[in-house]
Amino acid sequence: MTSRWCLHPFKRLLDCSTALLMLCLLTSVIGAISVLVMATMGRPVFFRQVRSGRAGVPFMLWKFRTMAAPLDSAGHEIPEGDRITRLGRWLRSSSLDELPQLMHVVQGTMSLVGPRPLLPRYLDRYSPAQRRRLTVRPGLTGLAQTQGRNSLIWEQRFRLDVVYVESASFLLDARIICRTIVRLLRPTGISAVGHPTSPEFLGAPIEGPDRGAAPVSDHQAGPRSES
Repeated sequence: MTSRWCLHPFKRLLDCSTALLMLCLLTSVIGAISVLVMATMGRPVFFRQVRSGRAGVPFMLWKFRTMAAPLDSAGHEIPEGDRITRLGRWLRSSSLDELPQLMHVVQGTMSLVGPRPLLPRYLDRYSPAQRRRLTVRPGLTGLAQTQGRNSLIWEQRFRLDVVYVESASFLLDARIICRTIVRLLRPTGISAVGHPTSPEFLGAPIEGPDRGAAPVSDHQAGPRSES
């Protein structure tokens, strides 16, 4: 059963007011990052990709760009891991690449805390239990992000998402935000072993409806799927 707090008007009020305050306080930071991205990687400054929101409704998610172009000057494809720039690695480790998503929180397509928004092509791969994550707005951070981020396998992430959906409260949100701040000061779990972020989610195993499978390919000029 979905926690009443997830859809409570006061949670929405807190989300909107906090996001607006953060946008005001971080205007200079957002501006400086935009200039750095343009100077080191050129245009576009922002990475945009369709993700699934509440009830699976698609929306265009924005992040700061962290990858160089997919092709070199000779037209050869560059391996995904090699495309991440030095600035991009820092933005990812500090999660500053996620700052543009504060606008999604203001707009109401995202919340400060909730399951991370994933790719629409995963919708048909969810088990019934995993689909419960779609009953709430996706979040900037969530329970899974404080427990290991991309180092977790999909089964673990989805299980934590469902735990949040069922037990969300004002106090739990506050704890998740505090733990997220601590994680940002000591970044861990930025990527899964052997992947720029994490492998693609291929679907829940037949024998285990509550389990995830392999994890999300991250393409900056293609299907980036970092959570």
